[in-house]
Amino acid sequence: QLQASGGGLVQAGGSLRLSCAASGRTFSSYAMGWFRRAPGKQREFVGRISLSGGITYYADSVKGRFTISRDNAKNTVYLQMNSLKSEDTAVYYCAASALSWASVSTQYDYWGQGTLVTVSS
Repeated sequence: QLQASGGGLVQAGGSLRLSCAASGRTFSSYAMGWFRRAPGKQREFVGRISLSGGITYYADSVKGRFTISRDNAKNTVYLQMNSLKSEDTAVYYCAASALSWASVSTQYDYWGQGTLVTVSS
């Protein structure tokens, strides 16, 4: 089970950190990803992180602004969002994949409930 938190209202240019806490003792066996869904749009890939946290990959739209990290001892993955823009407004979802490197959303097995991020301009 995944529980995302940390969303809220922030001004453009500001920062926010999302957390995703996982239950269970096998968190380190799952690659983790972040996705988002903006109002009226389809779900979009944001980024992903490998099992150990050593490898990350980001969508071009967030590259250089967002950073994904994980703490396997705390069963938690983070999404640090800086220089936020109005177009970052969305519900953000964390997801877990049993594959060591999941490329598409269909490869993720578990999903969090989502946390809303609203960026005001």
